[in-house]
Order: sequence, then structure tokens, then C-alpha cells
Amino acid sequence: MTAEAQTGPLPFYLRPAGLILIVGLLTALKIFAAANSHFVEDEAYYRLWGLSPALSYYDHPPMIGWWIGIGQALFGDTVFAVRALVIVSGVVGSLALWRTASLLFGRPAAGWSVLFLNASLLVGIGGILATPDAPSVLFWGLSLWALTELSASKNANWWLMIGLMAGCGLLAKYSVLFLGAGIVLWLVWVPDARRWWRCWQLWAGGLLALLCFSPVLYWNHAHDWVSFYKQFGRAGTEGYTARYVPEFLGALIGLLNPLIAVLAAAGSITLFKGLRARENAASLLLLTVLPFLLYLVYHSLHSRVQANWPAPLFPAFAMMAAVFVTNRPAGGALWQRLAQAGVALGLAVAVVVQLHAVWPITGTFARKDPTFQLRGWPEIGQEVKALADREGAGFVATTSYGLNGQLDFLLKDDLPVFQLTERIRYIMQPEADLSLFDGPGLYVAEKRRNREGDLRRSFANVEEVAELTRKVKDVPLEKLVVYKVDGRIGPVFEPVDSK
Repeated sequence: MTAEAQTGPLPFYLRPAGLILIVGLLTALKIFAAANSHFVEDEAYYRLWGLSPALSYYDHPPMIGWWIGIGQALFGDTVFAVRALVIVSGVVGSLALWRTASLLFGRPAAGWSVLFLNASLLVGIGGILATPDAPSVLFWGLSLWALTELSASKNANWWLMIGLMAGCGLLAKYSVLFLGAGIVLWLVWVPDARRWWRCWQLWAGGLLALLCFSPVLYWNHAHDWVSFYKQFGRAGTEGYTARYVPEFLGALIGLLNPLIAVLAAAGSITLFKGLRARENAASLLLLTVLPFLLYLVYHSLHSRVQANWPAPLFPAFAMMAAVFVTNRPAGGALWQRLAQAGVALGLAVAVVVQLHAVWPITGTFARKDPTFQLRGWPEIGQEVKALADREGAGFVATTSYGLNGQLDFLLKDDLPVFQLTERIRYIMQPEADLSLFDGPGLYVAEKRRNREGDLRRSFANVEEVAELTRKVKDVPLEKLVVYKVDGRIGPVFEPVDSK
């Protein structure tokens, strides 16, 4: 199945020059926003990974930490450095998507695919955030590109590239395992693809993926498989419920862009006809998506699916939407206008939100504003530094990984910051000098997560000295409490718990 039904010269915005211009302008905006807006909490935490590279980490495989480390080596310990390779990945991913869609469905579909992906709210708005989703989206997309090159060229050596890209994807997020399941489905379902079972390159590619993933396996073996317990323990094991399904679907449709989601759903129906006929292009696209999508639906029947989890599927969804738009031989003007409206809507929202991230338009929405995690942190850092100077504090302690990451960055030139709990998150860092805790320090916590009572087992003196308010345009977002601690009488850190 191809998508060449669209006839006549392509409009400028679907040609390579137009796509380069659009993606280039959006990338320039992302660079500006990335350099001038503060971290969200997870980014501040992942910044510590970049400063202490490791084979893997408690929460996820190491790829985002390695990316951040490269950015920090190039641009210093800055917010932009943390996000630099994420922005580059958006450009590389768009190029790979264009090539993939062009080979599978033709150039008109390739142009629409790139536009739809960049107009999705997840990519257009969240495309600067340094989280494990960024490398997982990139390497899932590059794996699909290499698979498409294999399918088009019949050159078995592409299996080595597929293995390398899939292995790098596994170094980003465990969810890329579902891509491997999808590739197996394609190899079984499409008659022409079955030839590859007899090629040594397929097995060598699988071994290459495993070798890429081996640092994560080794790290987990050395730490009682703690990361596997954390992540795979999320699989739904409780009773069935429908309460999370609307939330999952709503988040998926909203982050994809509602208008593009309509087109993607229609495109999946179009492609399903090709799947039933065992056509290669339709089967390759749908079957590589199917295992992960089925898992997400299954998970939503048990517990909440985080909105970012389906992110690796978005390039495929963009292609599905493009297939539908470019396969309208008659009466297609309506769908073309809907596609144009979807792209215009997504890009407009992306521009507004990226600028809003730097220059808040209003604080009225407070914590309902999706950018609220960015707000008010430099002021909090200044206030904590002033309190530390006043109280003669030699360290800052926290019990929240997000707050810990924020304060570590804000006080990096002034005071050491330690999270006292969840020490498994920080085993890649050098051991703390315990003599620091013999003198006075500060404990900072979100008021709703205050664990001041626990500190009394470690310090003789625990005294509240301030209550701080994180704000945006004078609108309160969150209360923080600050305690002075002194007189160490017991262990400061909770023991590392591997499970």
C-alpha cells in the first residue's frame, strides 16, 4: 500500500525545503526556550545522572544520563546543556521519519508525517524536556527506519543497524522491548519477510542489541535487579477497572493533537486492510506498534498510564494520519483542510507554550498550568542561600528527589545538597563526607511531603526557621518549609534498599 493518490505538484510546506524551514524555525524556538526556561523536577534529577555517568540507574537505563553528560561536557553545567541533545534528536528523528514514510508510502505521506509529528503537542511542547522519552522516541524511530531500509533494499546487512538502534533504544527505556516483539510479528506475518529467519545477520543484529543492553543487565545484577523490580512491577496485577481508560485515551489524543488523532485513527483503519492482505508496508507499521499499544491498553485496565508512556508510538501515529490524508482520491479537500488545521493548531500551541515557558503570560491557572513545574525556582534558591548564610548552615538536606535536584542545581556553587532517603537513586555519586553533618545544616521540604519528624532520630536540634512560597506572577504554587538541624546523634542517611 502506498499513499501516492495525491496528484499534482506538492505544496511548498510538503516539499523538503518547506519542511526544513518549518522544522528549523521550530528548532530555533526550542533552543531559545531550552536556554531560558528552568528545569522541571525530573530534568533536575536527571542532571545528576549526567554529572555522574553510570552503566545504569535505579529509575531507567542510562541513555538520557549519557546524553546529558555529553551536553554538559560541551556547554557546562547549564539548563541548556541538559537539553541540548534532546533538541538535536528532534531534528534527526524528523529526518528519519521523512525517509521511512517516503519509502513506505511515498513523498506526500512523508511530508505530512513530519508535519504531524512536529505538530503533536508532545513533541511541539515537550520537545525540549530531557527525559528518557526523548532517546526512546529517537531510537524507536531509527529502528523503524532501518527496518524500512531493509525491506526496501533486501540487503540483510541492515539487520545489524536494526540491532544497534534497538539496542540503543533499550539503553533509553525498557518499553523498547515491545518493538522487538513487533518485529517478530512482522517476520511471521508477512510472507516475503520470512526469508530473513535464514540470514545470519538477523541473529547477529539480535546479539548486537543484547550487547548494547548488557551494561543495564550487569548493573541490575550488581544491584539485586532493583530497576527491573521498579519498572516491571508496574505491569497491571490488580483487579480490572475501567476508571483509567478514559484518562489514558484522553491524554493520548490530547498529546497527539486531537485533529491529528482523528486522522491517525482513520489511517489505522485504512492500513488494516493492507494488514489483512499481508501487505508489507501496512503490516510493518501496524505490527511494530501493536504489542506496546496492547500493553498500554491492558495497563489502563488496572492502573494509571502516565501520559508520556506512548511517546515512542507517535512517529508511527503521524504516518498513519499521513496515509489517510494522502489516500483520498475523491472528496479529499475536507481531509486536507482538517490536516492543515491540525498542523496549524499544533504549531501555534507549541509557539505559545514555548514562549509562555520563558515569559509567563499569566499565573492565574497556578498548578493547572502545565508549565508550573518550571516556575519560581531561582527565587527559592536565593532564599535558601540567604537562610543558609544566616544560620551558618554547611549543607542542605531533602527527602524528595525532585526538590533535591532543583536545589542541587541552584546551590551548586554554594552548598552541597543531599537527599537523605531513597539512597538507591544516588549510588552513582561519590560517598558523602559525613563530617559535614557534624555542623548545622538546613532541611528543606515541600510542606505536603514534610518528614521533619524523621530527622529527630538523626539530629538533637530540629527547628523550623522559615516557610517559603514558590510563585508565578505572585500566584502561590507550593509551600516549602525550612528547618535548621544540628547536633548529629544518629545515622543521617536511610540504608540503601535495593527492592
